[in-house]
Amino acid sequence: MTAPKSRAFLTVLDSVGIGGAPDAEAFFNNGVPDTGANTLGHIAQACAEGRAEEGRSGPLRIPTLEALGIGRALTLASGFHAPGLTATPTGQWAAATEVSNGKDTPSGHWELAGVPVPWDWTYFPKTTPAFDDHLTAKVCALAGTDGILGNCHAAGIAIMQALGDEHLRSGYPICYTSADSVFQIAAHEEAFGLERLIKLCEDLAPYLHARRVGRVIARPFTGTAGAFKRTGNRRDFAIAPPSPALMDWAQTDGHIVHAVGKIGDIFSHRGIDHLHKGKSDADLVQHLLRLADEAEDGSLTFCNLVEFDSLYGHPRDVSGYARALEVFDAQAADLLARLRPGDLAIFTADHGNDPTWTGTDHTRERVPVLVHQPQTLVGEGNLGQIGFTDVAATVAAHLGLSQRGPGRDILSRTSPNGE
Repeated sequence: MTAPKSRAFLTVLDSVGIGGAPDAEAFFNNGVPDTGANTLGHIAQACAEGRAEEGRSGPLRIPTLEALGIGRALTLASGFHAPGLTATPTGQWAAATEVSNGKDTPSGHWELAGVPVPWDWTYFPKTTPAFDDHLTAKVCALAGTDGILGNCHAAGIAIMQALGDEHLRSGYPICYTSADSVFQIAAHEEAFGLERLIKLCEDLAPYLHARRVGRVIARPFTGTAGAFKRTGNRRDFAIAPPSPALMDWAQTDGHIVHAVGKIGDIFSHRGIDHLHKGKSDADLVQHLLRLADEAEDGSLTFCNLVEFDSLYGHPRDVSGYARALEVFDAQAADLLARLRPGDLAIFTADHGNDPTWTGTDHTRERVPVLVHQPQTLVGEGNLGQIGFTDVAATVAAHLGLSQRGPGRDILSRTSPNGE
């Protein structure tokens, strides 16, 4: 198939949920159901009430995303009218609902790419120890140590600070999990060794994937007691999607696929031509802006910006999350200005992580879907309530792909069969 000249840019603002998930009561933080969680809505409310004043001040200011319809998407998802997000939009917006039984990164991204998760993930019990003896012995054998540290549910930064000094003394890796289907290993880049940590996670991943644990994550850090700091050398080893996803569809039809950030890790590096990594979201945005200038005709660029989630959602940093949104909003304006006629840009999210909520885990929420097509006459702005898989179908239709998965093109309002 000859690739059309139009390109597609799909950007996931990791954890920027908008509340309203119909099954939120089935998902929990600290034993409290996620009912009422609303990442963007509660951040906007905190800003308007003067409760997010560290490094910024006043109401949440995200005029680019607001013009695309993020405030309207928020109200559509949850009925919440966010203070400061009341401008009349000029773009197109929707609120997307997930069907996969998880509120984690792989579930959200796979479903956005057209592949709902067909199984239940394995989660570790919220006990200490959290891991069975066989798994612990497996880690020790691969690491060449007599034991591990942690062995519990924990927030990554907190457990790094609490056990980092003991890790340096003992040489034992710090192993922990969360409400997600994940096994994380933190270790000091110099004392334990970055390559050793990554190999440990890579070798352990097939064993845990066979048990339906979604990801094994290497969490390197540096520093000394009281001043430990994560580095940008995180590596995710995710179980492969059970069927071809959006990027595979594009490659099959001869389109070039660019993956920015941890997209490669999430999809086990399948369906990707060029991988663009960085130490921070700032680095990743520079890749995204460059690709807006340089990416090939007919190409797909799929980007994940993780720091909304990792630096501000999990640590429950409302001010930091608001600052990050405001910084990205200016970057989004730059991105949109670089697009060519015929291009398609979609901004969305994979789940929520409400920084005002109890606990430290993701929150089950609907997500915004904001659509921009430069120099295209916009029809009805409100695209309605949609499914995550509709995002993949819309991108596939835009690129003229022969496969579109189970979703529907929300811009033409057609099903996979064109009905």
